[in-house]
Amino acid sequence: MLELKNVGFVADGEVEILKDVSLTINERFVAITGPNGGGKSTLAKLIAGIYEPTSGQILLDGVDITHMSITDRAKLGVSYAFQQPVRFKGLQVRDLIRLAAGRKITITEACNYLSEVGLCARDYIDREVNASLSGGELKRIEIAMVLARGTKLSVFDEPEAGIDLWSFQNLIHVFEKMYEETRGSILIISHQERILNIADKIVVIRDGEVTKYGTRDEILPELLESADAGNVACDVLTQKIK
Repeated sequence: MLELKNVGFVADGEVEILKDVSLTINERFVAITGPNGGGKSTLAKLIAGIYEPTSGQILLDGVDITHMSITDRAKLGVSYAFQQPVRFKGLQVRDLIRLAAGRKITITEACNYLSEVGLCARDYIDREVNASLSGGELKRIEIAMVLARGTKLSVFDEPEAGIDLWSFQNLIHVFEKMYEETRGSILIISHQERILNIADKIVVIRDGEVTKYGTRDEILPELLESADAGNVACDVLTQKIK
C-alpha cells in the first residue's frame, strides 16, 4: 500500500508544483490524469524518488520512504517507467532486461519479455540501446524491463506515448499480466480513455492539487461530460475509442 500524507513540492525554492497531496493507493490499477502542467509527472517522480518532497510523507507498506534514494526504493519494490525513456549507449537490450530482472535469466526468458510488449525478440535482443531505436521501441523495452522486475509498485508515466502501431489491447494485457504475477499496484499517468477505462481508481490533479479521487464509474463520466472539467477532458475526448 502506498500512502502520501500532505505531500508538497516546491521547485527551485519558489515554484509550488504540488500542494498538500494526500492519497492512499492499494488498488490494482490507479490512473492519474489532469491538465498538462498540473503536477502529474512530478508526483510520479516523487513516488519513484527522482525528486524529494518539500513537505509531507510517502510510505510504502508502512515504511517511510520520503527521503530514500531511487536505489533504496527499488530494493523495496518500486519501479518507474519514464515518459521519455533513457538511452544507454554501449548496452544491449539483453543487458537491460537482465539488469532489470536482478537475477540470471536465460536468453529465452529475456526474449519472452520482449515478445510480451510486441517486439520481435530476435530483432531486438542484441540491439544496442542507442539513437538507432525509436522512442516507441524504447518505450516498449522499458515496459519489458518493468515486467522483468515484477515489483509491488509499478509507476508508468504515459506508457501509451510513442506506441501507436501497437494495439492498446496488448498494452492492457501487459498490465493485467503484471498484476497477476506481482499482485502489486500499478500507477499509470495518462490522458487516454482506454487506459482510464481499466483503472480501479482515478485521481485528477489540477494546479498541483487533487481535485477528484474515486472509482472509475464515479470519476470518468464526470470527467468526460462536465464542462467544469473541460481542460482535463479535452485530451481524453480526442482519444476516445473509435
